[in-house]
Amino acid sequence: MTELSPVVRERKLTPALTFMLAMISGLAVASLYYCQPLLGLLMSEFHVGSQEVGYIPTFTQLGYALGIFLLIPLGDCYDRRKLITLKGLLLMCALAITALSPSIFYLCLTSFATGLLATLAQDIIPTAAALSDPEHRGKTIGKVLTGLLLGVLLSRVVSGFLAEWLGWQMIYFMAAALMLVMTLMLRAVLPIFEPMVTLSYRELIVSLFRLLAGSAVLRKAALSQGLLGVAFSAFWSTLAVMLYDAPFHQGSTTAGLFGIAGALGAIMAPLFGKYADQVGAEKVTRLGTASVALSFALMTLVALMDVSVPVQLAVLVLTTILFDLGVQATFVAHQSIIYKVDPSALSRLNSILVVSVFIGMSLGGFLASHGYALYGWPAVTVLATVAGVFALIVRLRSEHS
Repeated sequence: MTELSPVVRERKLTPALTFMLAMISGLAVASLYYCQPLLGLLMSEFHVGSQEVGYIPTFTQLGYALGIFLLIPLGDCYDRRKLITLKGLLLMCALAITALSPSIFYLCLTSFATGLLATLAQDIIPTAAALSDPEHRGKTIGKVLTGLLLGVLLSRVVSGFLAEWLGWQMIYFMAAALMLVMTLMLRAVLPIFEPMVTLSYRELIVSLFRLLAGSAVLRKAALSQGLLGVAFSAFWSTLAVMLYDAPFHQGSTTAGLFGIAGALGAIMAPLFGKYADQVGAEKVTRLGTASVALSFALMTLVALMDVSVPVQLAVLVLTTILFDLGVQATFVAHQSIIYKVDPSALSRLNSILVVSVFIGMSLGGFLASHGYALYGWPAVTVLATVAGVFALIVRLRSEHS
């Protein structure tokens, strides 16, 4: 491996460039979720059942997971400006081809490609970190993360609403057009990034494991955020079912309204980053993990008590806001922490952190669905509480070490 100087030509991060980075990050990650409100329309369009149409989001997420592991590390070895441009243009093509898909089979193929290329969103975060001054890095990451999270939240709303009027194909055509415009605009203003290391692709992937093995800071950040992923997914993967069952008997609209809590977390992300810059990211991780553990402990307590449905819903709303803020604050702070491990490996460090979140979310969803089926909602909140407590313990042990 040859170490190169971390040069970014004409390095300057302006508010306009930060906004563009946040916007394209949101558009890229939104590509993962356009399909979810459209599944009913696709069932009718292609005359298939729920099982067949369910493969579409599955293949999309599978492509995204593989892309995080296999493509994101390339940002350390190649000019990020060229990578972002290439992936943006290819994502535009994937979205346009998706709109032209003649069957569920081809939709699954194009959805896989879309997920693979939507990892463009995760290229943007280390790009913003590289352009930012170290003392403002947390705030910058928070702003970009706001765009990413709003892309996740708003994509479902916009896709579901417009598809009723324009048809599902137009959603993908419009998304492709927006991606083309934003990619070309961003290419015009992004500086050229000199690669910080020269590695073969095999060496690059192997270096992920070396980074993880060689840094206790990285391991603890990945473990703690992965545990929060368990709690996060356990809650959101069972919330709609819990609200539908007794004693709530609420529909999907009520479950969807809980997404407002996610929007609040997204809006607050820059403040979390700024706070991490001012008081230290370690303190933010401890506060964030503690709020997650406390939120789910309160949910468990209320679930086991004999209280009225309005009181249960009120507590559920408040604790949802609290735990979501904790998860987002901790994620922003963890990124600030890991980017100090090795300035020449920003993309690989981000890849490791996000993969740990995906693993945690997959495990959390699996355990929560089985726990709810066997023991009901308290099993979900106990699982999330335990995950939050262990995440807090990891951060407290980091402080002592």
